[in-house]
Amino acid sequence: MSGLYVHIPFCRSKCAYCDFYSLAARSLDATAYVDAVLTELAARRDAYSGRFATVYVGGGTPSVLPPGELGRLVSALASEARSDAEITVEVNPDDITPGVAATLRASGVNRVSMGVQSLVDAELTAISRRHDAMGAIAAIAMLREAGINNISCDLMYGLPGQSPESFALSIERLLHEAPDHISAYLLSYEPGTRLTRDLEAGRISQATDDEAENYYDMLCGTLREAGYEHYEISNFARPGRRSRHNSSYWNPAVAYLGLGPSAHSYDGRNRRRANVASVRRYLAAPAHASDPELCETLSPEQLFDERLMLGLRTADGLDTSTLDPRFAEPMMRRAKPWISSGALVLDGGVMTVSERSWLIADAILSDLFAD
Repeated sequence: MSGLYVHIPFCRSKCAYCDFYSLAARSLDATAYVDAVLTELAARRDAYSGRFATVYVGGGTPSVLPPGELGRLVSALASEARSDAEITVEVNPDDITPGVAATLRASGVNRVSMGVQSLVDAELTAISRRHDAMGAIAAIAMLREAGINNISCDLMYGLPGQSPESFALSIERLLHEAPDHISAYLLSYEPGTRLTRDLEAGRISQATDDEAENYYDMLCGTLREAGYEHYEISNFARPGRRSRHNSSYWNPAVAYLGLGPSAHSYDGRNRRRANVASVRRYLAAPAHASDPELCETLSPEQLFDERLMLGLRTADGLDTSTLDPRFAEPMMRRAKPWISSGALVLDGGVMTVSERSWLIADAILSDLFAD
């Protein structure tokens, strides 16, 4: 079993918090870009046996592609996938029309991930999102009318001007639309972004640790009461609606193929590779897009650390009996204080991070990694 990821590094405009590799959509030659992705797929397909169990088209903003080219791309990807594959495309609400929604469904898309971020208009303006709250709600309805019934929505907390009351309002409004999956992220201030410049200039303030914890507790409690399973640090799903593609990333035995500039691939054993982070260089040679400096064979220590990092970010946790004993025994000694504090839970050999402690997971992991 393996997954397929395609990166579309174009956006109509840059969000104020975003530091991902992306270019302005006005520089997009959609036909040339889709041709290049399909060329790379043909060149690398034989390295991944069988049909793909999941397909994920992310970005950037895949929905900036003209509907015809987006449909052509997804149809070609779907032809390489299993009949029961989860096929996801990321979209922005303002790109969705009845025609776009129909094109997505006709090309094989059965899951959409939408960047809602907030359902309070002032907060959307503060982070340079193009849509408003009603536009996001209307886009959800259009997708459902087209027959796409598995919808994931992103939320953010710790936004400029956000309050517990306004965050509660966003959650309430989103739950009224009953998405199948919700991903929620604390706003991070990345170097070089407009929000970071505003923060450094004193024009906005960052949420304190206590405020972030309060937002997180509100989120977890409200979604739990609404019937969502908190199955990973940032992800909540209705029963049976976990993201199959993202879940494969957290399973070190599952391989995935990444296509497009800056996309990453993994062979399911110990080899990772990444493509060049340049559209120009990618278009010039899509069949030879990997960046040699970003290809690596993981050492036993690195594999152990990845097992910890991936396993402890999920509610399923980590079966410690499957770990390399050379590193597991000293790790278990370092874990004892965290277990005593309740931050880590050890049950039948399965180690998990308690839900309340997921916000400090990085600190826990730094103590547990191999020396």
